[in-house]
Amino acid sequence: MSTAPLSLGIDIGGTFTDLVIHDPRSGRAVIWKESTTPDDPARGAIDGTRKVLAKAGVGAGEIGRVVHATTLFTNALIERKGARTGLLTTAGFRDVLEIGRERKYELYDLFIEMPKPLVARPWRREARERLAPDGSVEIAIDTAAALAEVAELVEQGVESLAVCFLHAYANPAHERAVGAAIAERFQDLSISLSSDIAPEIREYLRASTTVANAYVRPLAEVYLERLEQALRAEGIPGGLFLMLSNGGLTHVSEAKRVPVQLLESGPAAGALAGAWFGRNAGLERVLAFDMGGTTAKLALVDGGEPLVAYGFEAAREKRFLRGSGLPIQIATVELIEIGAGGGSIAQKSELGTLKVGPESSGAQPGPACYGRGGSEATVTDADLALGYLDADFFLGGAMRIDRGATSAAFAQLAKALAVEPERAAFGVHDVVNENMAGAARVAIAERGRIPSEYALLATGGAGPVHAWHVARKLGVKRVVCPPGAGAGSTIGMLMAPARVDRVASFNVPLAGADFVAARGVFDGLEKESLDVLRLTGAEIERRTVQHLADMRYVGQGSEITIALPRSLDEAGVKAAFEAAYKALFARTPPGAAIQFVALRLSVGAPMPGSGSELILPRHPAGTALKGTREVFFEEARMSLPTKVFDRYALSVGDTITGPAVFEEDESTFIVGPGAAIRVLSDGSLLAEVG
Repeated sequence: MSTAPLSLGIDIGGTFTDLVIHDPRSGRAVIWKESTTPDDPARGAIDGTRKVLAKAGVGAGEIGRVVHATTLFTNALIERKGARTGLLTTAGFRDVLEIGRERKYELYDLFIEMPKPLVARPWRREARERLAPDGSVEIAIDTAAALAEVAELVEQGVESLAVCFLHAYANPAHERAVGAAIAERFQDLSISLSSDIAPEIREYLRASTTVANAYVRPLAEVYLERLEQALRAEGIPGGLFLMLSNGGLTHVSEAKRVPVQLLESGPAAGALAGAWFGRNAGLERVLAFDMGGTTAKLALVDGGEPLVAYGFEAAREKRFLRGSGLPIQIATVELIEIGAGGGSIAQKSELGTLKVGPESSGAQPGPACYGRGGSEATVTDADLALGYLDADFFLGGAMRIDRGATSAAFAQLAKALAVEPERAAFGVHDVVNENMAGAARVAIAERGRIPSEYALLATGGAGPVHAWHVARKLGVKRVVCPPGAGAGSTIGMLMAPARVDRVASFNVPLAGADFVAARGVFDGLEKESLDVLRLTGAEIERRTVQHLADMRYVGQGSEITIALPRSLDEAGVKAAFEAAYKALFARTPPGAAIQFVALRLSVGAPMPGSGSELILPRHPAGTALKGTREVFFEEARMSLPTKVFDRYALSVGDTITGPAVFEEDESTFIVGPGAAIRVLSDGSLLAEVG
């Protein structure tokens, strides 16, 4: 491990690449936003690294670790730009990727498009072998025949191979044997075994996850290798760590092995930031709201930690319809994603109404006001037109803004909708806010909560601009804007622990279960996890370990994940399962037998240099009030003269009455009339509805 003191966070988003240098000793942080370079994301990351080092006045040799999140692998799935991938599976099961769950996500759509398999049928091959559900061998593996099938795939140009045999979660022996034989004979072929990637029941979900890993693995290996080399070429001695979808960090070699774990790395970082800032502000329940240039994400944080799920869908055909994507069985922070970001394009719909998103102008050409060739009105253009943003202080004045292009874009949109330009601008802002509030209502209701129990904590470049109006729609009384909110995800990454999630099949009835065997499974999973954690340099003596189980009533088709009691016995497990089941469904079926399906282990440990404090630049307190400008507020149905404050010149304990605008280099916090605003001890701004 490097002894250099500083940490560098790099989060590559759809519009901007956020970079933060943090000194864990003093808490000092320096932030930079660089336009993302979609043709080569690493190029923008390295350009931004040079600029943030210069801004911080530090040398590359002082960076002791680099923490990174990227949407590159998710985009490869969406755009079908991964490796040429083959699948080797049990004879009779080559079509599982197309059969899926035999479910239509839109029942009455005669022209429905289901997700296209990542592996074309000619590259899906069969192996003669068969295991029973308990893992016993019914037909021994014919390794020679399997090698012959793989040889044909390699001749046809296959670069990466997924191996997914029936019931391999119960016994990995056949997959391991054939995997070793293939690796010895075809040394340039990338191999992903389902028993390593997703050792869980349900053939389609396991195959889908393993194939997705195989599809992006060569890309991940090349990209991460190039990024490591580029960082070294810049003179940075620190190791590279990757943000996982589960809200933890891992080392680069594990990320190369199982890149499917990184598919939600950027959004997970935003949720982690919400949790971290929420804890610092003394908030138990937080709705973490992260809105950037391309998408907005919402995550529920209860008890200081974001909720974690054990599966999600990638590359959906219909972005917000469950069942229209590729199922991925990994641990991931539970997120609601809305196609609403600063770059979301506004247009007249086929019905003559206003439609905003999910199409985005992205980084190139970007919103009209960026002056890079974009001509359509976007959410950022609306925020500029309504007075929420200052054209002369965009990114702290580092980026030139074209007001004329925004005016032209809204003149065009207003004409199409037959309304005034200001009404069109607020319509764009309001539609986006309603989309986000609607998604939040559903997510909160599904958890049996009510919105007023939560504080809305806003991060991302656009989050603080929209948070006040989203909170009003939800009936939320408290809105929090943390320091450095515009780069909140990157800050969250730098504060993240190392984390490993592991799962093993344990398909037995609860009554009479062998708990000695269960403890043995957990011991094995913990040993695996600690081997990975040691390579991150995490402080494993301070680790936290969670023992979990997937359980259901016998005969049910799905299960719930519960935290197991410390005393691992039948009575304790039954009580824990029934309590969790009642919390979700309000009642339990009388007399029904309970069964285990799988055991899960989650191990987290603090990273050296993660720090617990964040200190941004300070300006003299007497310069806090920058002036006033006209800002449109829905409550007033008009633009109001509004005080504008320099965020960096505020002091802990300062109190202000809304309406008010708080500007920092990477984001702007808008607060409406009648709000009581105060600066908390960690520098966060808390606005409470009057």
